[in-house]
Amino acid sequence: MDTAASEVSRPKLRVATTSLAGCFGCHMSLLDIDEHLFELAQLVDFDRSPITDIKHCGPCDVGLIEGGVCNAENVHVLREFRRNCKILVAVGACAVNGGLPAQRNHLDLGACLQQVYQFRDGVAQPQIPNDPELPLLLDKVHPIHEVVRIDYFVPGCPPSGEALWKFLTDLIAGRTPRLSHPLLHYD
Repeated sequence: MDTAASEVSRPKLRVATTSLAGCFGCHMSLLDIDEHLFELAQLVDFDRSPITDIKHCGPCDVGLIEGGVCNAENVHVLREFRRNCKILVAVGACAVNGGLPAQRNHLDLGACLQQVYQFRDGVAQPQIPNDPELPLLLDKVHPIHEVVRIDYFVPGCPPSGEALWKFLTDLIAGRTPRLSHPLLHYD
């Protein structure tokens, strides 16, 4: 069979993305693949992502998750992704090892909340927010592999657009993704 014909007949992969506790830099790197976004759009359909604004992940081939796990909502979203994605990918330092959000792990969470919300000058009735709409904070920020099984890790803070493009094209082509040293960096 001719290569062009096999490319045409190959079904598109369904991809979902989400951000947990982080800065959204990994999603920005995905956008930094620039003109390759048009090529990517020919190879995949996006489920939940900032591109589609779909709120819940449906059945997908690949789930890309950035950010650490810091609250009950993060745990819920992460477990939903694991249930619905055949392949789950931790993207960036926060997802891989907790990143910057995990720097609060050496602090007492209660003392932090008091310092930020209760001991403020100029606030009439300072109080720690206690609204049922706010997700319950976890005592620690966790990398996502401590909550669910992860299939691949893409390190970086954030990983470059080139690294994400290489990773995704390897995965889409059915190859085991391999990122060489020049593609891995921490800015």
